[in-house]
Amino acid sequence: MLDRLYRRAAMLAGTPHAAEDAVHEVYLKIAPRPQKFLAHPEPYAYAFATLLSVLRSGWRRERRQTPVADIPESANWSWDGGVEQRTAELEAVRLLAQLSVRQAAVVILVDLDGYTIDRAAEILSVHRGTVARTRGRALRKLKGSLSDLQREGRGRDES
Repeated sequence: MLDRLYRRAAMLAGTPHAAEDAVHEVYLKIAPRPQKFLAHPEPYAYAFATLLSVLRSGWRRERRQTPVADIPESANWSWDGGVEQRTAELEAVRLLAQLSVRQAAVVILVDLDGYTIDRAAEILSVHRGTVARTRGRALRKLKGSLSDLQREGRGRDES
C-alpha cells in the first residue's frame, strides 16, 4: 500500500521530494490513532483521503505566500539591525495579549502560522465552526483596538 500511496503522491505533488514529504505528513496524521486507520473498511482510501488533505493544505499555504519577484519595488527595505522586526514582534505580542487565550491561539495558527481553519480546529480539538467564529471575534477585537489607536494618534496630531 505504501508504494501505491507514494506513486499517487508523486503524480499529485509533481516531484519525488514533495511526494515523500506528503506521505510522511500522512503518516504523522495517521500514527496517533492507528486503530482508526486499521478499523477502516478501506485503509488505502483512508490514507489517500489523508494524502489529499495534506496536499490541499500545502497548496493553500503556498497560495498565501508572496514570491520574492512579486514584492513591489516601492517596498521600504532598510537595514536597522533587526530593530524594526523586533518592534513588530513586540506590537504583535501586545495586540495578542488583548485577546482570550483561545482567540490568540486561533489567530496565531491561522493568520501567523498559515494553517487552514480545518487544521487549526484539528490542532485545538474543536469544531471548525468554533475556530471560524473565534477568529472572527478576535479579528474584530483587534480591528477595534487598532482603530482606537489611530483615533488617539489623530487626536494628538491635531492638538
